[in-house]
Amino acid sequence: MTTPLSELTTMRVGGTPAELLEAHSRDQLIEFATGVWATGEDWLVLGGGSNIVAADDLSELTVIRTLNRGIDRDGTRLRVQAGENWDEFVAFTVEAGLTGVEALSGIPGCVGAAPVQNIGAYGQEVAETITRLEFVEYPSGEIRVLEASELGFGYRDSIFKRGCQGVITWVEFELREGSPASLDRLTQAIGREVSTSAEIRREVLATRAVKGMVLDDADRDTYSCGSFFTNPIVSEGFALGIPSEAPRWLQEDGTVKLSAAWLIENSGLRKGFSLGASKAAISTKHSLAITNRGGASGEEVAELARFIQHQVSNRWGINLVPEPNLIGF
Repeated sequence: MTTPLSELTTMRVGGTPAELLEAHSRDQLIEFATGVWATGEDWLVLGGGSNIVAADDLSELTVIRTLNRGIDRDGTRLRVQAGENWDEFVAFTVEAGLTGVEALSGIPGCVGAAPVQNIGAYGQEVAETITRLEFVEYPSGEIRVLEASELGFGYRDSIFKRGCQGVITWVEFELREGSPASLDRLTQAIGREVSTSAEIRREVLATRAVKGMVLDDADRDTYSCGSFFTNPIVSEGFALGIPSEAPRWLQEDGTVKLSAAWLIENSGLRKGFSLGASKAAISTKHSLAITNRGGASGEEVAELARFIQHQVSNRWGINLVPEPNLIGF
C-alpha cells in the first residue's frame, strides 16, 4: 500500500514512500518496526503527521503509521496507546474531571508523538504529567519501559530528539482531580482568569483557531505544522540587546525565552509573505507558522524556512531552530 505523505501530513507536502505499513495494534506496531529494521531500509514512524515536513522524493523510505488506539484508566493514571488522537485524549480527560493537559487542547497529532517533542502551550508541558512509556529500541528491538526521569525532557526536547531512536507504543500519564493550576500565560492571552478545565479547553481552542492553529480543511492557514520554529532561549545579557517591547519570559535558570514570532515580524517579514511565486507562505494569521497555500512542494517549504532563518539571524543575531522534523532533506 502506497500513499503520498502529502495526503497524510498537516503540511500536505511529501512524496510517496517505498512502502506504507499501518499498525492497528501495539503488537503489530512492534512487528512492523522490528521487521523493517532487520532489512536495513530507511524508515519513519508516522502518527498524525502534524510535526513533519517531508521531502518530495521518498522513494527509498518505509513508513509505519501508528494507528493503535485505546485508553486504560486506573483512577488518575491513564495508559494511552501511541496512535490515540491527542486532542481526543485531552477531551477525554476534561470530560472525566481530570486536569493537567487541558491547555494542550487543539494540538494536532497522536499521543505517541507528544513526548518526543515535549509538546506544550500556555505554561503547560506534557513532561509534567508523563510518568513512563513503552519504547522499542532501534536497532536491537529491545522493549523497554522508560520512566519520566529517563526521558531527558527539556523545552520542546527529549532523548528522542537527541539520537535515541525507536518506536513509542504507549504513554502513561498521572493527572489530577479538582481545579486546574493557574495558567498565567493563558490569562495574559485572553485577558481574564478561567477556573475549570472545561473553560481552559474552550478558551485555548478559540485562541488557537484565531491563529489558524486548529485544523480546518477550509482554512489554508491550518495547512501547516503549527509553530515552525521554537522560541529561542538566550542569556539575560543578550536579551538586553533586544527591544524592550519584545515579549520575553524569564526562565528558572536565569535565561530568557524570546518570542520567535516577534523576531520574525520585526526582521521585516509580514504575515502572508512568500518567496516570488512559491506556494509556501507565512500564515496570514500567525507569523510563526509556515503554510501550504495549495500545491506547495516540500522544497518550497524548506526554502522559505531557510530564508526566515537568514533574515532573523541577520537582523537579531539569533538562529531560529525548526520545531518540526524534516524528513528526506
